[in-house]
Amino acid sequence: MLEILMAGSWAMLPILICSAVTLAIILERFWSLRRKAVVPAGLGNEVREWARTRKLDPEHLNALRTNSPLGELLAAALTVRHRPREVIKERVEDTGRHVVHRLERFLNTLGTIALISPLLGLLGTVFGLIRMFFAVMVSGVGDPLKMAGGIGEALVCTAAGLCVAIPAYAFHRYFRGRVSDLVVEMERQVFLLTDELTATGETVAAATPTAAPAAVRVARTAT
Repeated sequence: MLEILMAGSWAMLPILICSAVTLAIILERFWSLRRKAVVPAGLGNEVREWARTRKLDPEHLNALRTNSPLGELLAAALTVRHRPREVIKERVEDTGRHVVHRLERFLNTLGTIALISPLLGLLGTVFGLIRMFFAVMVSGVGDPLKMAGGIGEALVCTAAGLCVAIPAYAFHRYFRGRVSDLVVEMERQVFLLTDELTATGETVAAATPTAAPAAVRVARTAT
């Protein structure tokens, strides 16, 4: 195996670096995009229960904000829970952009590696062919060993570039889809919480007008 890599000459160095970076990103994203780390089971139900029982003190909100990406979105909604629904939606969208950006971290790098690895392999192939043609110019076609060196370098670089690009592209698409699924689930939990907050706000608002006429009647009686 080492002899094959050595046959690729210097062009193998950037390809090997890309392969190491690809492996590191894949392992890191598998760990960071675990469902239980991004969208913990039961967290949405627990937060909606907090909203019903008014357990929304700063201590609960701070713990929720640092719990997970979903917790950060729910905490953003709860921070402005006394404002209109449009304001809550705006705050969640602003926070959501930062959350999604963190979920997509390193994916652009993975996509770039998937794009440039075949090009690096092609570059090595071109240099290998150039080396072969120079060998032919110096010694003619009578020495097949010199020609074989250039052809071998070209083939090794091409194969190495594709071996890095194919899994990089596949995992790039996989993680993009995983992020999309997690974002959809977070949106669902935020909508449920927003509906809960809106219903609670409407209940309070409906009780307020009833009290106001009573106060007016008391004032008129006193007069």
